[in-house]
Amino acid sequence: MMRSSRDTLSIPLIAPAPLGSSKWLLHLRSFAVAGQLATILATQLLTSIALPFTWLIALVGLTAVTNAMYAWWLIHHDHGEKFSPNGLSPIPYADHESGLRHGVALTLMLLDLVTLTAMLYLSGGAGNPFSFFYFVNLAVGGVMIRPRAAWSMAATAIAGYTFLLFLSRPIDGFGSATSNALSLNSLGLMFAFSTCATVVTYFVTRTAGQLKERERQLLRAQADQAASHRLESLTTLAAGAAHELATPLSTIDVIVRELSRHLEGCEKPETVDTDLRLIDGQLEMCRQILQRMRSAAGDSTTPNWDHTTVGDLIDTVLDGIRDPHRVDVLDGTDAVEGTPLWVPQEAVAQAVRNLIHNGLDASGDAGRVRLEPRLIGDQLQLSVIDTGHGMTPEVLDRASDPFFTTKEPGRGIGLGLFLTRNVISQLGGDLRFRSGPGAGTEAVVTIPLDNPRREFQSLGNYDLPIGDEVVNTR
Repeated sequence: MMRSSRDTLSIPLIAPAPLGSSKWLLHLRSFAVAGQLATILATQLLTSIALPFTWLIALVGLTAVTNAMYAWWLIHHDHGEKFSPNGLSPIPYADHESGLRHGVALTLMLLDLVTLTAMLYLSGGAGNPFSFFYFVNLAVGGVMIRPRAAWSMAATAIAGYTFLLFLSRPIDGFGSATSNALSLNSLGLMFAFSTCATVVTYFVTRTAGQLKERERQLLRAQADQAASHRLESLTTLAAGAAHELATPLSTIDVIVRELSRHLEGCEKPETVDTDLRLIDGQLEMCRQILQRMRSAAGDSTTPNWDHTTVGDLIDTVLDGIRDPHRVDVLDGTDAVEGTPLWVPQEAVAQAVRNLIHNGLDASGDAGRVRLEPRLIGDQLQLSVIDTGHGMTPEVLDRASDPFFTTKEPGRGIGLGLFLTRNVISQLGGDLRFRSGPGAGTEAVVTIPLDNPRREFQSLGNYDLPIGDEVVNTR
């Protein structure tokens, strides 16, 4: 896949790197070394300007050596940077490894500012035209590092330029702006530089921040789209499998019933009747599984959005609970239960009911499940807490994966939590789990009270299997 020139920095003999990455900084510093060296050599060979050649080459060498060390460090600490889909910049720093990269990059860029100040000190001070490269460093820092760190670079650049205004080695031919005395000209230059440095840092960091936020939104949108595509594929697969399996299973069912009818009144071992009853029971189990698979594809109408209340939603959740005597509802205040909601009530109720049934299954025959409603700002939080054995971190990570289930065969096909999460997320809500071995599991559903997504479009083609029940969501 090809990238446009604006997506990467490409330097001859150096592999291109995504904008804002560690390798991008490595490439820029390599380019800076080459440019500084070429400028110094051209000035030495083509002009009569007397420069402290040895000291300047030493400073260029310092940048080259630290850049080589940086390249070595990246090679031995490169666990791969994660980038946004368009490759413009890395995903914001989150873990220890990324924070370390950030710290090293900041140290190198501060070193570059100090090195630039030293080179300008030896070659005319603030009057040297290359003093404009302060702004290049600030622009790079605004893209590479966090805003607070970028402001430390701005402060360093302002301090360096102020130093050059009052102390540097004058070079004939450069028209040094250095003055040992505090003059109106020096104050004006210092104020102008400080203002420019502040403006550049502010707008670059602000623009970079907005770009990263848009990239985060793009990632979320792509994740939602991928989830929708996965759901469509799964439901298509379920419908196809149910259709293909229905015919042979129906044939087997007819043959078993005919065989049972022909064997009536005939002498036969007791095991024959036992086997026939077993086959009939297994066929019934297959029919239930096929019903869930057909329901996952769905073929009815779009759910209605309802103006309801928290109390009415909870009552709807409790309607149809398999073992209602084992479910404890923590009564909320009248203010909580009377809070208005705008949701597809039946779909949300079935999603919560699914979590309750999972809790009942996990808690055993004598276990109990607790349902707790809360209001948090403009959102409703429903917590379903069971008394089961809890889940290991490995199971917790895979709990919402499609076709993943810890139930015994015939009790589920592993789509319940996956589709439940899809229902909640399409409402702009969230489903989280808190669990640990031996500590039970708490499933927390959070949904907005007044949801703008009233079309419920992404759920329009599917039914949601809820334990042994089915909720239609199309």
